[in-house]
Amino acid sequence: QVQLVESGGGLVQAGGSLRLSCAASGRIFSINAMGWYRQAPGKQRELVATITRAGSTNYADSVKGRFTISRDSAKNTVYLQMNSLKPEDTAVYYCNADNFSYMYWGQGTQVTVSS
Repeated sequence: QVQLVESGGGLVQAGGSLRLSCAASGRIFSINAMGWYRQAPGKQRELVATITRAGSTNYADSVKGRFTISRDSAKNTVYLQMNSLKPEDTAVYYCNADNFSYMYWGQGTQVTVSS
């Protein structure tokens, strides 16, 4: 089992920044990749960014150049730095961990961007 705890969401004005954190615990040695997904009201959950154990990153086109995913292996924590936020970034953001056979999810953290 892998447990994920997110933090760092909140309310910010358009153009502002937030940093989300996701702390992993449990069978972390089994994790291949971690990432962030988001779900806006009435929409499907979508990928935002991922980072593999090797450090390779992948971003949704809508956040490229504005969001940066990183990790601190010593703290078993993944971060999502979000800059130049837009109202359309408003969503619940979920941390995800993938161990090839199962995907673990955090409880989600709300990000609201006001115009």
